[in-house]
Amino acid sequence: MIVIAGSVTDINSITEQYPQTGVKRKILEILSSSSEAYYYDSHKQLEFELSLRKKNIDTSYQLHKSGLLFRTFRESICNPYYWTRTDEGGFLLNRGVRPSAAVRDIFVNSSQYGTECATAIVIVYYGALADIYAEELFNNLFSDIYLMDWMYLDSDLGVNLYRDVPDYLPGDCRYFKNPDVNPLTPQWQGENAVDLGNGMYYGHGIGIRSAEQIISALNKHRVKGSSISAYLTNTANRPDYKYLANRYYNRVYYSQSI
Repeated sequence: MIVIAGSVTDINSITEQYPQTGVKRKILEILSSSSEAYYYDSHKQLEFELSLRKKNIDTSYQLHKSGLLFRTFRESICNPYYWTRTDEGGFLLNRGVRPSAAVRDIFVNSSQYGTECATAIVIVYYGALADIYAEELFNNLFSDIYLMDWMYLDSDLGVNLYRDVPDYLPGDCRYFKNPDVNPLTPQWQGENAVDLGNGMYYGHGIGIRSAEQIISALNKHRVKGSSISAYLTNTANRPDYKYLANRYYNRVYYSQSI
């Protein structure tokens, strides 16, 4: 159920504004039908989460259609005008460049970039926020971006790993694990993938596939003779939607549509 400002919300009062087949409506239906209580301070806070989750999905499609290359950290590449490639294979934002411009460059000049699946999901998160936040707010919050994996995320993004959640939602980042990966191809030990809300997932290097197709692709990179299949884990990576919503409404005109 959805609880807004201490009161259980009747979903019928808010779903009418969303198309029946739209992803925002699907998220609302999952939240409202759940036995878990989802708490929001205001309708605006809920609407922000719906909008950012949808934007995560839209941005996943954009990155999939781009020319972003799949590379291991050892072979990663980036546009040196905006980013410095570190010895670890991550991309550190250069001083003096606008974070919003640097993130957007990945989508515009994507053939100059190559990285693996976890970094691609991080790029999705930043890319979605760069579209929703005013440029000044984005640049102030994310002035020292380091694109690599979950360990190096900006605290203002607030991405957390949740296990055994009661509901998995469109826009979540899920993880497919390949426990018997061939040690010669460690990059296929798993796949970080965005739930697109239609039974499909976006994972960089694998593309847009169903869960069964991703598992099948990972199984091709197991130790010879293995009978242990890859599988979708019970985890979900999510940004701190409430914190990000509060920053949005504190710094952006209340009349701006999201």
